[in-house]
Amino acid sequence: MKPTSGLPHQTIETDFCVIGGGISGLCAAIAAARHGTRTVLMHERPVLGGNASSEIRMWMCGAFGENNRETGIIEEIELENLYRNPTKNHYIFDLILYDFARREPNLTLLLNCTCLDADTETGTYAHGRIVRIRRVTGYQLTTQTFWDVSANFFADCSGDSVLAPLTGAAYRVGREAASEFGEKTSVSVPDAHTMGMSCLLQGRETTGPVPYHPPKWAKFPDPAQLRGRGDPKTGDNFWYLELGGLEDSIHDTKSTAQRLIPLAAGMWNEVKNSGRVDAANWELEFLGMLPGKRESRRIVGEYILTQTDISSCRAFSDTVAFGGWPLDDHDPRGFDHCGTVFEQIPTPTPYPIPYRVLYSANVENLYFAGRNISATHAALSSTRVMRTCALLGQAVGTAVAIAIRRNLTPHDVYLSACAELQQSLLADDCFLPGFRRTISQLCASASFSGPDALRNGLDRPHKLHACACDAQIENHMELSYQWRAPTIIHSVHLVFDSDLNRITLPGNEMERTHVTRACTPLDAPQMHLPTTLCRSFRLTGLLENGEIEELYDETENIRRAVTIPIDRTLVGLCLCLRANWGGTASTTICAFDFTD
Repeated sequence: MKPTSGLPHQTIETDFCVIGGGISGLCAAIAAARHGTRTVLMHERPVLGGNASSEIRMWMCGAFGENNRETGIIEEIELENLYRNPTKNHYIFDLILYDFARREPNLTLLLNCTCLDADTETGTYAHGRIVRIRRVTGYQLTTQTFWDVSANFFADCSGDSVLAPLTGAAYRVGREAASEFGEKTSVSVPDAHTMGMSCLLQGRETTGPVPYHPPKWAKFPDPAQLRGRGDPKTGDNFWYLELGGLEDSIHDTKSTAQRLIPLAAGMWNEVKNSGRVDAANWELEFLGMLPGKRESRRIVGEYILTQTDISSCRAFSDTVAFGGWPLDDHDPRGFDHCGTVFEQIPTPTPYPIPYRVLYSANVENLYFAGRNISATHAALSSTRVMRTCALLGQAVGTAVAIAIRRNLTPHDVYLSACAELQQSLLADDCFLPGFRRTISQLCASASFSGPDALRNGLDRPHKLHACACDAQIENHMELSYQWRAPTIIHSVHLVFDSDLNRITLPGNEMERTHVTRACTPLDAPQMHLPTTLCRSFRLTGLLENGEIEELYDETENIRRAVTIPIDRTLVGLCLCLRANWGGTASTTICAFDFTD
């Protein structure tokens, strides 16, 4: 596509271009950049976060079950949010996401930039691929500038899979018949129906009555459809104001929004003026004008994940992420349906997700992550939630870095570098069910004054682990390694207890587990970091001449996993945990090991 006459045209050549700055795209871009890959993140909105941003405000959800919280980049983000955003302010959360992108020197942000074209070439490529992407074109609204981005690899994290129609990537829309993949669903004939989209509401309690006068075009809901919902004091986020599943979930978004916004305006009238809810002192703080989507195009990959794979907890040799949200399939009629709004079927948690669902079956250099992965409609109903999408994004970004470094295609990574990808993810604090982080031979054999649970490569207590995976250490007690021959130590890896179940945070379960809140009462608690998390520690090295050298000193740690570059010749290491955020006399640690 050629730019309109008179408008500027800019070009960028890079290693990796990510389309879409939601949670999955952000994690993909950060992961790749941290591994040394020149990365461009093109996002059509002014703020990052997608459905989790201040523009939509959907909760970030993930796997149920004890110690199943998603870690890696997403846990790093969530812990920083607890530290910097104790009142769960949506705009501060926007700022934190922006900060995470801005602090990466290898990452270039193109915000307010809509991907609108792709330049491809066709031919016979490795592993049966027939298309390769050369560049994409975006239009940046605020600068009236077209941007051409050429890259070795592209990732579609746009949710709607904009690169699929632009490149000819195979994709699916709608519900498969149960017979196609042997799934246990009620769909006998395939259709194009999807889960709908929602415009959310948020309220805030005030110290006195606040009137609400709805617009004349408000659509007042039938109280029978509410099923007792709509009380802001319960933390309701009004997700069930859902429409559009019977229409085209992309091209009919405008008309669906024109139905959702009046419905949301009418719903707040039900809250304020029906007399059914005691909400006199509540005011409308937010009404989403941008619908949050649950489902649209799903790009076809090397493998299609199915409901049967999830329900049977099928093991995959190429596991790169996990899920654990229920099979949560919303009726495409949404709020217009008077029957059961959704069907939730529990899943084994955690269940593995394979690498092969993250790259295209027919486009050689196309990855994808988020709610558009290679999955059936039924499987998508579980994998679509944002903490799961964050893991998928981190896996894609890490895979791209390996592919760039070793000159591999996405499928080559599967064939020859899958173990390297898995170990890289584990080293970056991602949990892969059934896999263990490799500990260096020197670390495993060195004399160690602490418990071996800290060097077994299992960085969290979990039902899948038959051995201890953490230890409670008295503050100021030293944990030390020693070995005989002077050796260059490249890095030290620490993992602390970030309270994966969030039981040390204030408030009810919703308050403790969600990054942001929906409705805010006057007595809403202020958040803080998990009290179990190590706050202060010191790392020293033992030199061959017997001298002790300080390597790292931290007094305000807010991370669960800390990898410290060393690159020093040493004969020993010593770690001293000095304090945790709860002020107790001992601190729990999950890993203390090193690489040589």
